Order: sequence, then structure tokens, then C-alpha cells
Amino acid sequence: MGRRAAIVLYVLALVAVVVCVDVLFLRHQLWWRLIANIGIVLVFGAFYFRFLKGPLSRQG
Repeated sequence: MGRRAAIVLYVLALVAVVVCVDVLFLRHQLWWRLIANIGIVLVFGAFYFRFLKGPLSRQG
């Protein structure tokens, strides 16, 4: 799988998680939804920089 395809799948997974959490758990709670979305993005970002950015940038 190419680097761009992996990044596209990763971003789609991020969007899917954010939308699912919003719809299933935090539909009517604006501030909790905002805090949860920021936390999810930070976790995905940390995971990307820790595990995906290093190996992918060294390969190509």
C-alpha cells in the first residue's frame, strides 16, 4: 500500500471515529463533544507521529 493511501485511510478512520462518538454518545452535549473531538484528534495525531510517520518516511 502506498504512503498516500495509508494516510487517506488513516484520515477516514479519524473522521469515522469522531462522527460515531458524536452521534452515538454526545449528540446533545456541545462542550463535551468539542472536548472529546479534540482529544480524539490529539490521540490520532500522537499515534501517527509515533508509529506511522517514522516508518513510512524512512521507506520512501
